[in-house]
Amino acid sequence: MSNYLDGLNPAQYDAVTQTEGPVLVVAGPGSGKTRVLTYRIAHLIEKGVAPWEVLSLTFTNKAAREMKERIEKVVGEKANQIWAGTFHSVFGKILRIEADKINYNSNFTIYDTDDSKSLINSIVKELSLDSSSYPANAVLSRISNAKSNIIPPAKYSNNPVLLKEDADQKRPHLYKIYEMYVSRCRKAGAMDFDDMLYLLYALFIKNEGVLAKYRNKFKYVLVDEFQDTNQLQYGIIKLLTLYENSPCNICVVGDDAQSIYAFRGATIDNILDYEKDFKNKGIKTIKLEQNYRSTHHIVQAANEVISYNSRQLKKSIWTDNNEGTKIRLIRTMTDNEEGKRVADLILEQKNRFHLINREIVILYRTNSQSRVFEEYLRHFNIAYRVFGGMSFYHRKEVKDLLAYLRVVINPNDEEALKRIINYPKRGIGDTTVDKIIALASAEQIPTWEAIRNVEVPQRTKNLLQEFLNMMEIFQQKSQTINAYEVATMVARQSGLLNELKSDTSIEGQGRLENFNSLLDSIKEYVENDAADVDEERNISNYLQTVSLYTDADEEKNETDYVSLMSVHAAKGLEFKSVFVVGMEEKLFPSFMSMNSPQELDEERRLFYVAITRAKQLLTITFSNSRYKFGQLVYNDPSRFISEINESHVESNISSMKTKGVEVESDSFGSSKSGIKGNFKIVKPIVLPKIDISKFSPSSPEKIGAGMKVLHLKFGEGVVKNIEGASDNRIATIHFSELSEENEKKIMLKFSKLQIVE
Repeated sequence: MSNYLDGLNPAQYDAVTQTEGPVLVVAGPGSGKTRVLTYRIAHLIEKGVAPWEVLSLTFTNKAAREMKERIEKVVGEKANQIWAGTFHSVFGKILRIEADKINYNSNFTIYDTDDSKSLINSIVKELSLDSSSYPANAVLSRISNAKSNIIPPAKYSNNPVLLKEDADQKRPHLYKIYEMYVSRCRKAGAMDFDDMLYLLYALFIKNEGVLAKYRNKFKYVLVDEFQDTNQLQYGIIKLLTLYENSPCNICVVGDDAQSIYAFRGATIDNILDYEKDFKNKGIKTIKLEQNYRSTHHIVQAANEVISYNSRQLKKSIWTDNNEGTKIRLIRTMTDNEEGKRVADLILEQKNRFHLINREIVILYRTNSQSRVFEEYLRHFNIAYRVFGGMSFYHRKEVKDLLAYLRVVINPNDEEALKRIINYPKRGIGDTTVDKIIALASAEQIPTWEAIRNVEVPQRTKNLLQEFLNMMEIFQQKSQTINAYEVATMVARQSGLLNELKSDTSIEGQGRLENFNSLLDSIKEYVENDAADVDEERNISNYLQTVSLYTDADEEKNETDYVSLMSVHAAKGLEFKSVFVVGMEEKLFPSFMSMNSPQELDEERRLFYVAITRAKQLLTITFSNSRYKFGQLVYNDPSRFISEINESHVESNISSMKTKGVEVESDSFGSSKSGIKGNFKIVKPIVLPKIDISKFSPSSPEKIGAGMKVLHLKFGEGVVKNIEGASDNRIATIHFSELSEENEKKIMLKFSKLQIVE
């Protein structure tokens, strides 16, 4: 066996060999944390510690498996006897052994999220409560939070603060649902994921004999990603290790600067207070500060950003790696242009730096941002994969609205019709739908006609007629209004929008964001001046356009792809090239984080995680404007950008100052991709500064040749001529303030122009 201690730096060596007593290893990004954990366990076994006396807790099964495999290379098959796994897998194993102590059978069922939501829906129905006021996601999130904070049903129902919060959310009976949920789980011999922590904690508290058994068994305890633990997880760890006459052989490894899971119940207080909790036990703190992953510019930028957080464990990350390429900061005018620019740069990097797709990642704050990048990657034939969620156009909430729109233009679209006929729920059951499909098939008649003629009870017939009436109104209106107006009308009147708004959970908010992002893309389609002027912006043409994305063949076996994911999903990963996109106020940091300094600090830690994923190339982008809820919203660059010293930011291109940083100013129609090795500086287009509050669009019918008009994007222009008749009038306008492509053809029906004179 090779000497596994060779090659460790001094801090890593200390972290591996300091086996006795409590140890805190503060591991910065790219500092060799996994190596330290692996070698520390191997070192314990080499010293004579029995493998089954070692407890190693991680947050993913993958991490636990990889750790065992690495340890096995050092100590052989002994690695298989280590108690290593996730909190849930290890604690679940203990609960099965001790099941009789908590009045469970050892073969208890584990409820997944869908099981839990189904049970909650049943309880809501039994209590005759309004399901729209008690959406399963929101209720489950509340119950989970209560368990994570060690609040049982009895304590919950007597807590005036919690009851008031529920009442404010129009859910005064949530305590009763919680009580019934716990009772029904126990009756069914089932536990949910939170129970596997909560019940073990309760067992240890109530049964000293069981607690003593596992204190004696686990002589050494190691916890990975300690900054991600919640109150309950840390409570169990302290019960096992922090007691009178305990040797306190516990080592926790983590980085407070990467604590980003508060929305899951994780608390940064655990790692910040750890030294104080174990102070009387002779705690030793070891800091892994050497970064082996990133270039000097990236490491220093990360240090500068995180220094703005108030509560943190002070450390100074450094690297022996080369200086590297400066961080590229790009401003675009719209989110659509941002998508194109990123795709351009990916092609440039692949050519210039010989990168392959899987070495590149696009990181965003919310999953709804993926749409525009997916579109341009497809356009440029760049293979990609969306992580942490389905491809945008495959997400349920997106497909639901598109299905409605498909039926609007084609009532006989059977698959789309089946999807929407009872969603949101309107009392039309599966049996009725099956009868409709069977009748259409047997009589060889359109599905729409089958709905009218199917033999069903009168109540169901009335419900079907209401559905038909609604859809026929949509169909009629679609003949006279544009795609966005149709989509907005359908979203509201079908009940889809209210259905999504009723779910206030984190997941529900994400679905609502995706839904609104789709509406925004339709709005952009309608108002896109650069699109084909001969194309009418109706719903039929929109669906044809979007079908290129939804129906495109996907490479199922593709292994070389650009990754698209949220920053949360990127935790623990690394890439040669990282794009952090949408760096704007109220997006990153999120508008939901503006409530407190603590929440803003977490957003900054999230940005820190994003930039430290990069090994060689880091690109940060933000957009001056993007569509939100159907409105073109103008954005300020994220405050986090200004926290990076300009010495680490690329400034060899024409630039603008943004709070102390140099920003590459990209513009309409320009391309600096340099795919063929041409990296010349292109003079940016100067765009006018327009006060949107004073902008008032004029009626398209009043606009004529020779008039001076104002456009939000292009500034002042003169109408040279107008072609076409009635609704299809196209104006040729000369915009003198643009540095190139001064003349633009604009369809007046869909454009916003203000007559100046």
